[in-house]
Amino acid sequence: MTEIASPHISHPRIMVLGVQPGRPPFRIVEIDGEVVGAARAVTDVLETAAAFGITVHDLDDPEVVRWVGGDKFTWIPH
Repeated sequence: MTEIASPHISHPRIMVLGVQPGRPPFRIVEIDGEVVGAARAVTDVLETAAAFGITVHDLDDPEVVRWVGGDKFTWIPH
């Protein structure tokens, strides 16, 4: 049996990009496709989301947050 791909592709409102070198390292946060800030820890992601009226109940839900270049535990460059 062949599976048919869904025409609906999920686009979470929050995207956390890969770790950028810095002192300390940081990750760029996008909400609704716009860069809104930098996060140095997962709490920064939650605070930024809250500032935009988004309550995050599950950081592992790909429908809510997309982690690029690592997961919620990745905060140093490789």
